[in-house]
Amino acid sequence: MQHKFNFRYIFFISITSAMGGLLFGYDWVVIGGAKPFYERFFEIADLPSLQGWAMSSALIGCIVGAAFAGKITERFGRKKPLGLAAFLFVVSAFGTGWFDDFNIFILFRILGGLGIGLASTISPMYIAEVSPSIYRGRLVSLNQLAIVVGILAAQVINFGIAEPVVANASNAQILDSWNGQMGWRWMFWAELVPAGLFFILIFAIPESPRWLSKNSQKELSLKILSSIGGDDYARQTQSEINDNLVGAENKVSLSQLFKGKNKKLVITGVVLAFLQQWCGINVIFNYAEEIFTSAGYGVSDALFNIILTGVVNLVFTLLAMQVIDRWGRRNLWLLGSVGLGLSYVCIGLFYFFALKGFALVVLVVIAIAIYALTLAPVFWVLISEIFPNRIRGAAMSLTTTGLWVACFLLTYSFPILNVSMGSYGTFWLFSGICVLCFLFVKYWIPETKNKSLEEIEKIFDA
Repeated sequence: MQHKFNFRYIFFISITSAMGGLLFGYDWVVIGGAKPFYERFFEIADLPSLQGWAMSSALIGCIVGAAFAGKITERFGRKKPLGLAAFLFVVSAFGTGWFDDFNIFILFRILGGLGIGLASTISPMYIAEVSPSIYRGRLVSLNQLAIVVGILAAQVINFGIAEPVVANASNAQILDSWNGQMGWRWMFWAELVPAGLFFILIFAIPESPRWLSKNSQKELSLKILSSIGGDDYARQTQSEINDNLVGAENKVSLSQLFKGKNKKLVITGVVLAFLQQWCGINVIFNYAEEIFTSAGYGVSDALFNIILTGVVNLVFTLLAMQVIDRWGRRNLWLLGSVGLGLSYVCIGLFYFFALKGFALVVLVVIAIAIYALTLAPVFWVLISEIFPNRIRGAAMSLTTTGLWVACFLLTYSFPILNVSMGSYGTFWLFSGICVLCFLFVKYWIPETKNKSLEEIEKIFDA
């Protein structure tokens, strides 16, 4: 049966939810541009352990936020926790730039991480639960697009705020400059604008109809579904949701996630999270300045090259949104695993032979383009689809927690791996992990495109 969908309404509530992804992207990347300046301000430029702590501290908040997102969403729905995430982004953006004490700086970074952990779990879940199956891949990909826009916005704003840095400037010169005293603060404060807007818009979107149905509010669920696709669509979808929830419990315990078929799905989600992170692309985003300076560029030129990576990331994410519902999730993941693996082999060869220059920038850009087209959007779409309605909140929470644990291990270990294995060895290691990415999806994950969430559940039951 063909339904007449209110796409403007669907797009509005999806893009509002996806602003959680935008703030996730901004908050995650802004610290990279501020890094050369706040390190001098806090006098940690020669202390690798504190440098690593400053870069990875937000991940502690991400892990905690994602871990509790399941319980919060099961009890309070999807909408209110998104509002909490928006509030945390506002508080973190202000506090990170305001205080002069390094420990307080870290505290507000962790608060921002809590917001990321909540938003990264809830935004794609909410979009999946309000989207008709025909549009779901593209709409859930809006979250990834928003992340990419946030990343690019942080890169552009960092470049715009930072005054040009003299080549070979000393630590003292950078510290005494406007960049070293105020510039890095404004990089964080710029986040206040989208964070405040997100917090306001949250009041204009409805609760998830699937959460409402699970919590005995079927009439309100039917009303929201009617606003999305008309009365016939609402009745059909509500019937599928009701059938799916027969015998389901309102509260989901951790032990339930590891019983029967749930165990297979949860393990699948967590493995996807670890593989998506350990493919290594976030190292390029977090340590982009070091990668480009090692290629022979100064700090200012490196910041400009970082913008180039952001633009490519955005363009190929837009392309991914056009093809993910046509090419399929599985095919894109397999394509990305092969492409990234080959890119890392080439980057490793550049480091092995001590080559420098623009060619290395090209290889980095190619790797980001492949990731943006494939693994980045596919992961968020898959984990929003594969879990049954009755455990989706808790299962996505656990999966996203796994992602942030993997991200923390990756971010923290990269400097150590870089020293022990060399840059070439590290990228070759990532290439090997891409092979595992390919094999896992090829032999474990079925295609989910153009299927309702309830139909996907039956596929994984088989």
